Amino acid sequence: MTVIDFTAFIARLATTSGETIRPFFRTSLSIDNKSTGPEDREFDPVTEADRAAEAVMRRLIKANFPQHGIVGEEFGNEREDAEYVWVLDPIDGTKSFIAGFPIWGTLIALLHRGTPVYGMMHQPYIGERFSGDSGSALYHGPSGERKLAVRRCSSLRDATLFTTSPLLMNTADRAAFDRVQGAARLTRYGGDCYSYCMLAAGHLDLVIETELKPYDIAALIPIITGAGGIVTTWEGKPAQNGGRIIAAGDPRVHEAAIKLLNG
Repeated sequence: MTVIDFTAFIARLATTSGETIRPFFRTSLSIDNKSTGPEDREFDPVTEADRAAEAVMRRLIKANFPQHGIVGEEFGNEREDAEYVWVLDPIDGTKSFIAGFPIWGTLIALLHRGTPVYGMMHQPYIGERFSGDSGSALYHGPSGERKLAVRRCSSLRDATLFTTSPLLMNTADRAAFDRVQGAARLTRYGGDCYSYCMLAAGHLDLVIETELKPYDIAALIPIITGAGGIVTTWEGKPAQNGGRIIAAGDPRVHEAAIKLLNG
């Protein structure tokens, strides 16, 4: 079985999860904080929409591919050692979601023997889908369908850099990020999964993040690499397990940023 056999099913997962999420957006939501402990000041929200969307995707996967594994943000991991594993983030960008901003998306990844072979980011409110299989990447939305391609950028001084927030970084990582930020032409904050998709679409050049989980990044890797970009850890290693992540459209910018990140 090849990845092409799964494309229709992934589209079905996206449609079904989107139909589940949309009625919750810009409504009065019950919001829980997943962070615990008296000294934990981090606000890590989860909503009814997150849980409902992941639950419906899990049910579909188990009904159609009971032998597959599932890694999900809200309901944990099952059969992680299976040949095929689905990695799900029902709402990447929950903080934007609860604030009413449409800068969030559902992330669906398919791993084959641990490697992401297909990924999709679906934004059901806007009606956009970004997908990729590492060989190519596609956009489908209100303006039609087109292939995604990163843009060339010869140096950091010409680069547009994004991160969700430097406040999410520890002190040492923030200092390293500041070195790259000081060299870039423009830095903007926010975006979550949308930043990576805009990189794949050729609208920005560099995304730098820390403390990502596998479900935050796995679906985005085949999209970016399919569009001609590169995604690694800060050490230049494979990124599917999360951690400190750097994505770039041009290898020259990736190399220059890694040098600054590592001092």
